[in-house]
Amino acid sequence: MTRRGKTVVAAVLVLVAGVVGFLMWGRSSSSVFDQRSGSANYSVHLTIDSPRVGDNTVQLDVSDLSGTPVKADEVTVEPVMVDMGHALTPTTALPAQQGNYRAEHTDLPMAGRWELTIAIRRAHTTERVTFALVL
Repeated sequence: MTRRGKTVVAAVLVLVAGVVGFLMWGRSSSSVFDQRSGSANYSVHLTIDSPRVGDNTVQLDVSDLSGTPVKADEVTVEPVMVDMGHALTPTTALPAQQGNYRAEHTDLPMAGRWELTIAIRRAHTTERVTFALVL
């Protein structure tokens, strides 16, 4: 093989490695989305194990500002893809234990920037906490 041929092969290999690296970057199957935020009366810890396009399970820990777990009347996850104008049907988060809620089958049907609004209804009031997620 000529020197020019070797250079072309090397350049193609570097290009392929770069494309594969770009496609794999930030897409580890073991990634966990883990964020905390709050409202006037609540602190929310949201976790999604390996967020992906399609069906996801959202774990929520809800406490008051002193750290005491909250027993809410209802907790929902409201996915919105702002850039595309998609507002999906809220998913009810079921209580797993005091202050811990699980919203199974939270559908995120396409890649992009999502806002997940957590609505916490308790004693005839509702407060919302919003998280930004990029798939």
